[in-house]
Amino acid sequence: MKHVLAFDYGAGSGRGVIGSFDGSRLSLKEVHRFSNDPVQIGKSLHWDVLRLYHEMKQGIAKANFETNGNISGIGIDTWGVDFGLLDANDVLLGNPFHYRDSGTEGMIDEVLKIVSRLDIYHDTGISFQIFNTLYQLFSMVKNKCSYLEKAETLLFMPDLFTFFLTGNKACEFTIASTSQMVLAGRGTWAYDLLNKLGIPVQILPDIVDTCTHAGNLQSHIREELGVPAIPVIYVASHDTASAIISVPFENSNDAYLSSGTWSLLGVECEKSLINDITMSLNYTNEGGINRTVCLLKNIMGLWIYEECRRAWKKEGLTMSYDEMNAMAEAAKPFQAFIDVDDDSFYSPGNMPEKVISYCKRTAQKAPEDIGGIIRVVMESLAMKYKSSVDGLEKITGKSIPVLHIVGGGCKNRILNRYTANVLNRKVTAGPVEATAVGNVLAQLIALKEISDVNQARDVVKRSFPTEEYLPEDTGIWEDAYDRYLQIIENPVG
Repeated sequence: MKHVLAFDYGAGSGRGVIGSFDGSRLSLKEVHRFSNDPVQIGKSLHWDVLRLYHEMKQGIAKANFETNGNISGIGIDTWGVDFGLLDANDVLLGNPFHYRDSGTEGMIDEVLKIVSRLDIYHDTGISFQIFNTLYQLFSMVKNKCSYLEKAETLLFMPDLFTFFLTGNKACEFTIASTSQMVLAGRGTWAYDLLNKLGIPVQILPDIVDTCTHAGNLQSHIREELGVPAIPVIYVASHDTASAIISVPFENSNDAYLSSGTWSLLGVECEKSLINDITMSLNYTNEGGINRTVCLLKNIMGLWIYEECRRAWKKEGLTMSYDEMNAMAEAAKPFQAFIDVDDDSFYSPGNMPEKVISYCKRTAQKAPEDIGGIIRVVMESLAMKYKSSVDGLEKITGKSIPVLHIVGGGCKNRILNRYTANVLNRKVTAGPVEATAVGNVLAQLIALKEISDVNQARDVVKRSFPTEEYLPEDTGIWEDAYDRYLQIIENPVG
């Protein structure tokens, strides 16, 4: 039995998961879970990186005990775009900024005064999102940030944790690709673009491939935790890329949906697709394992749903997910629609009121109760999935037969059912622990326990159950989708 340890950090929580492989099937055991809470300091929003590193060390100690010292590898994946800066002595310069920090407001427009949208997209193939590393760094340049002026090395979040563990510095390909600073199809930094924007290119380390060894745990960590010299492996360290490794595709034309705080809906490609259509529809070409391309759409995902739940909890209304979804099921269908990617939903704060406000400013009758709000959010999210699948079919010229939903969001059966109905095609759900599964599989490939991604996906099919959803009431959903498009594409407000 081969055991490896996967650390999976999401925007709200993190965990350490042991993956155990017997040569045929894979099993997971969570040994450590912790919250990941952003910290507001003045007007800035940061990640509490030292606490997150402390939790990682606790996870390593627990996993070592659980396996009797028999851990063959450690892999780390996190959300994309965010980074830490090290000085000349490899000391961390401040707490890394959170991608929802307000410092990037207006930065896309400022960058486009210097470099055209067409040139940036042609170089990188990455969609224009306010939180991209490119705009975070340009904001630092524009505001003469002292951290950036003193920086010697930039490391994305999983690379930063890898440095803490091993002392070695590099940027793994999939996480680097999220930055909008890597040349599409080449996997090298877009130096010309960065120089035009005044971003110091000398702080950027080498980009390394997925499934390569980063080094062993440093001696002081081994002494502190009482563990052996465990290898640390560069997995597909962008959590989306890890999740895609675990997708149990039935056909090469199938699409995936990594469902969580964000929804990443796309297809796996051998090469980047960069043209007027992908740019106008704002599709992104992120990196995958073996330098494949994850052609996908970034969608706000279950963020709105979760923020509504948090807002109601502050008001003393504590509800389980099942209770919330039961309220949604009891509510009137198709009473209103929202564009889940509207800027008004990006930042936290009284999300139910934001949903109501959107409906009112688009001349719709706003939902009047909790169930109605939830139903509007869920139906609108399913509609966004439909428009994103339509966009992929337009871009690739291929019909998508099945949508595979993976990740924590695939447990939401109502959303899965709505999605199958509006897509009018089969939807499968699972594995739930997609990102941790992909992390583990990449380690097993690096350790030569599994030969390649195809074998890895066969292991997934043997090891984890999936649920199947077939479309129902498709005529009703088709009519509702037409109404949705009219509201979203031609808003009154």
